[in-house]
Amino acid sequence: MAGLQDGSPRPQNITVHGQSRMLEISFSDGSDFRIPFELMRVYSPSAEVQGHGPGQETLQTGKRDIELDALEPVGNYAVQPRFSDGHESGIFSWDYLYFLGKEQDRLWQEYLARLEAANTDRDAPMPLKAGASCSSH
Repeated sequence: MAGLQDGSPRPQNITVHGQSRMLEISFSDGSDFRIPFELMRVYSPSAEVQGHGPGQETLQTGKRDIELDALEPVGNYAVQPRFSDGHESGIFSWDYLYFLGKEQDRLWQEYLARLEAANTDRDAPMPLKAGASCSSH
């Protein structure tokens, strides 16, 4: 979903609402979406979240109260958010933001179903990565 498809709606206005943790984005076709930061974070297009192919996705948890620390433009086709948990490798094309906005109800349901299948919930801490250690010496 990188870049813009020919004829794709283009963003007209983007507003970050810190208090409600929403990204409001209006498109040239009249669509107006309020996308929760949590949804953006759990569906980040980064390899860290999506993996490098089908079935390699990493289920994201503990993101309910995620904040957006920065939102940087990437050319004329995308933005790159920096989230309060340090995640900043996802580049959100206009097409991808439109997809998140338009499909957010379905995506929320899929996310909740994946959480249930993993026997966890939205507020569970992220598990440590393989090889990571909490101990300090």
